[in-house]
Amino acid sequence: MADILLYTSLFLIWAMLFYHMFLMQGGYRHSIEYRRTKERWEKKPFHYPSVSVLIPAHNEEMVIEETMKAMLNLNYPEDKIEVIIINDNSSDATGEIVDAYVKKYPRIKAVHTKPPHAGKGKSGALNQGLKKSAGDVIVVYDADNTPEPDAVRYLALGIENDAKAGAVVGKFRVTNGSKNLLTRLINIETITFQWLAQAGRWFWFKMATIPGTNFAIRRSILEKLGGWDEKALSEDTELSFRVYNLGYHIRFFPAAITWEQEPEVLKVWWKQRTRWARGNEYVIFKYLFSLHKLEKKKIVIDLVYFLFTYLLFFGGVMISHSIFILNLFWDLNLSMGMVSYVLLVLGFLLFVTEVTLSLSFERGQLTWKNFAVVLFMYFTYSQLWIILVVYASFLEAKRILFKQEVKWYKTQRFQGKQTNENRSAS
Repeated sequence: MADILLYTSLFLIWAMLFYHMFLMQGGYRHSIEYRRTKERWEKKPFHYPSVSVLIPAHNEEMVIEETMKAMLNLNYPEDKIEVIIINDNSSDATGEIVDAYVKKYPRIKAVHTKPPHAGKGKSGALNQGLKKSAGDVIVVYDADNTPEPDAVRYLALGIENDAKAGAVVGKFRVTNGSKNLLTRLINIETITFQWLAQAGRWFWFKMATIPGTNFAIRRSILEKLGGWDEKALSEDTELSFRVYNLGYHIRFFPAAITWEQEPEVLKVWWKQRTRWARGNEYVIFKYLFSLHKLEKKKIVIDLVYFLFTYLLFFGGVMISHSIFILNLFWDLNLSMGMVSYVLLVLGFLLFVTEVTLSLSFERGQLTWKNFAVVLFMYFTYSQLWIILVVYASFLEAKRILFKQEVKWYKTQRFQGKQTNENRSAS
């Protein structure tokens, strides 16, 4: 029995590792290809579409002013852009700060939501903002984001030059990546995710996941879909699947860059990532049991990827770890013997190689300090993710069984601006 479980777990683990190797090749090729695409598009005459930037904000007094300053610095024609801050039932000074900017700058507008249509989460706030917007293209940023001046222009450039793109996704970087060990780990994680999963999937399958920030989507698509799903904790992933189902692709265009703040303490990270894991599991089960209703079967590629990532792969890792620990105390008579240990070492080396390659795509990130953090990451941060996914699965199963209402957790912000070290790494 132990042998069967071990063989099964190793199959699941290595299936994901080989798939990641495949994605990494695509990520590398896209890191070269998108620059050529950008140069080609910039040589063509560009018709600026009307853009509405939506920024949901619930108790964001600590960061919202820096975000609005970044919006005022965007290189986009004044008559073609509006920035709508959705002050979602804030109890702090967010509303007052926003109103002060509204009075001073025509580009910025405010929507103040009140109960009962308020304070229920990001999806609800975005839907309220969508109703008040007028742009043909909707761009979304989180309240802690400071996009680079050309970010929105590049997102719009992608929409205008790619008729099949229902949405265009930019790249996000971490402003507080060098604050402490946790933020360094998160910084490495985000870089790897974008160049491996986002860039790799786009290169091979013309698929990418809409993130929570720094993306543009056609207004016509949002109206056809009825806006954001207010039951989804990961509204971005859920929206991605519905865009696919309309027959569009989602382009990853890293020329559009925004900077965002990440959790600086483990408690905040845990709550944020638990919401992400639960939200992605919600999407998995929402579409897994309705595959026959999907018009575009290409969605299955991403559905299987999320199924592997959040259930099968993590399940395989848990089984493998359990057998490894048990075999230290009791002889389980495993037929693979030392081969299983060799595979564990190879898996570790492959992890280090993939992450290191991802860091090499970003200027200033492939350092000895970050390399040491990558080695540490495998044995700590990555293992913590396993525990988190188990916990999130328990909460999601509990919600389904007892028909509990979904509660949205807003990530806590921290005081402080990005460092020059982080900015110079873009």
